[in-house]
Amino acid sequence: MTEELNQRLLAEVSRLADALERLAGPPPAANDWSSADCFVWVPANLRLQPVPRPNRVALSLIRGVDHVRDILHENTLRFAEGYPANNVLLWGARGMGKSSLVKAVHEDVRASTDTPLKLVEVHREDIASLPLLLDILKASDQRVIIFCDDLSFDHDDTAYKSLKAALDGGIEGRPDNVLFYATSNRRHLLPRHMMENEQSTAINPSEAVEEKVSLSDRFGLWLGFHKCSQDDYLTMIDGYADYFRLPLEREALHHEALEWATTRGGRSGRVAWQYIQDLAGRLRLPLERR
Repeated sequence: MTEELNQRLLAEVSRLADALERLAGPPPAANDWSSADCFVWVPANLRLQPVPRPNRVALSLIRGVDHVRDILHENTLRFAEGYPANNVLLWGARGMGKSSLVKAVHEDVRASTDTPLKLVEVHREDIASLPLLLDILKASDQRVIIFCDDLSFDHDDTAYKSLKAALDGGIEGRPDNVLFYATSNRRHLLPRHMMENEQSTAINPSEAVEEKVSLSDRFGLWLGFHKCSQDDYLTMIDGYADYFRLPLEREALHHEALEWATTRGGRSGRVAWQYIQDLAGRLRLPLERR
């Protein structure tokens, strides 16, 4: 009888232990910085998931944004070399290469310096977990750019407060080996109606708006991207066609590219790339440098 009772107790303890492990979630992962140059933050198990083949284009293929390209490159180079650098907000027109520029500059600087510069992407929905990520990064000897793509906040979304604190707030401040780059269609990251609602309901309306706008102020550099002209658009097309050696006469190439932009409702770097993909597909050619 005693033996049977002991067996039941052991089974019950084992069941409770299994239940506690499930509630606790998976154990923290052992992060291997040497496994890749780019990572994606997975807060569920505090893991930096390696990205062995990042989706990026060569820096030379990003045209029509020379001024902001040079500023971002210089800022990134200073950071990689261990000198002071600013957090950067890349904002403006859709499809003009904001996120492509971040990834291309990172690769160009990483390849041209002896510093193993790392890029860690944080998804919009994981912004609130930034303090956990910073705890991991500040204990590392790596120099890391945290990248938030298409960053914006909606009404009643309080995650922006975590971002504000992570950028340069708090008693510890931002670790010296960490920099923030973010892209957004909005310069102030928050929708106008959200700021107007805060202004109409607050005791001191101006202070409410200042609270929202101050998020963008945490970024020392604001780099604006605007809709491209026809000349810039065709320069992008020519750059892609030359890089991939697509065999189409320049006049026909421009005619098709402009017609493609008309069907897409506008010109941008994204539209140029979509046309090049269509052209390469029709020519039965792979998009790889030949």
